[in-house]
Amino acid sequence: MAETQAAVPPDTGRLLFEIKKVIVGQDHLIERLMVGLLARGHLLVEGVPGLAKTLSVKTVAQAITGDFKRIQFTPDLVPADLVGTRIYNQRAGDFQTSLGPVFTNLLLADEINRAPAKVQSALLEVMQEHQVTIGRETHKVPDPFLVMATQNPIETEGTYALPEAQVDRFMLKVLVGYPNEMDEFVVVERVTGRMSPVVPVMTTERLVQLQHEVDEVFVDPTLMEYVVRLASATRNPTEYGIGDVAKYITYGASPRASINLVLAGRALAYLRGRRYVTGQDIQDLTLDVLRHRIVLSFEALSEDVTADDVVKRVVARIPVPTEPLQGHVALRA
Repeated sequence: MAETQAAVPPDTGRLLFEIKKVIVGQDHLIERLMVGLLARGHLLVEGVPGLAKTLSVKTVAQAITGDFKRIQFTPDLVPADLVGTRIYNQRAGDFQTSLGPVFTNLLLADEINRAPAKVQSALLEVMQEHQVTIGRETHKVPDPFLVMATQNPIETEGTYALPEAQVDRFMLKVLVGYPNEMDEFVVVERVTGRMSPVVPVMTTERLVQLQHEVDEVFVDPTLMEYVVRLASATRNPTEYGIGDVAKYITYGASPRASINLVLAGRALAYLRGRRYVTGQDIQDLTLDVLRHRIVLSFEALSEDVTADDVVKRVVARIPVPTEPLQGHVALRA
C-alpha cells in the first residue's frame, strides 16, 4: 500500500504557533478557524462576553499578510455602510462608486446580531458569490475572502435574529465555552503581563495555494453517501428510525450542509496530516456544520431541546462507513 500520510505544511504550523501565542485553551475554536480558512468557509462564533472570540479572529488576521477589516455591528448601520454606495461628484458631474469595508480578505463582523435584518441581508450576495452589486455595477471582492462573525447568545435587548438565509451561508457555527482553571490562570498571567506580538507568517497567495491543495484531498464515495444521509435524516427523521425527534424539527439541514460537511472534512483531514478524509473527520465536524441549519419547532423550545441534541441523535443513528479508505487512496495514486 502506498504511503498516504502527509506532513502538515510548515507555514500552517507556524500560523497555529502565532495564534497560540495569544489565544489560550481555545483549541476547538482555533482548529475550526483554520478549517474555515483552508475550506473557504465563513465562520460564526457564538459565546458569552469575554471569551476571546474577537481576539481570536483578529489574531488570525494579524498572522496573515492580507487585508483585514472590522465592522462593529450596531442598530443604526445601513447596508451602504457595509457594501458601499454611489456618491455624486460635483467636480466631475457624475456618480462615483465608493466601496465599503467588505472589500477585504478577512472581514470581522463583530456582534453581527446587533444590526437589523436589512443590514445583515446586505452580506448575502458577497458571502455566497464573492461579489457586490451597487447600482448597475458588480464588483468582485479580493481572493481569498472570508467572513468571521461573532455573536453573544445571552443578551436579547438590542439584538436581532439572523435571517435563516444568512445563517445557512456560514460553513461552521462554533460555540465557545468557559476555560478551565489552569487555562484561565495562563490567560490572566499573559494578559496582565507582556503580550508577545503576532508576527505575520503567511501571505494570502500562500493561503490560496493551500486551499487548492485541500481541494485535492480524497473523499471516498461511501463517505459522501454518509454525509448525505446525515443531512437527509434531519429532514425526514422518521425514514431513518428516529421519528421521536421529528416533532422537534420544523426544517432540516439544506443540501448546502452536505456540501460544506465534505469541504470542511477535507480541510480537517489536511490539518491532521492526511490526504484522505475519514469518518471520524466527518463526525467531528457534524455539530459545527449542522447545528445552525436546523430550524427547531416550538415544542423543542418548550422542552429545552437544542439543535445539538437533535444532531447527536442523528449521528448516533446513522452508521459510519467502515471501509478501509486508505486502500482507495493507494489505488487512486
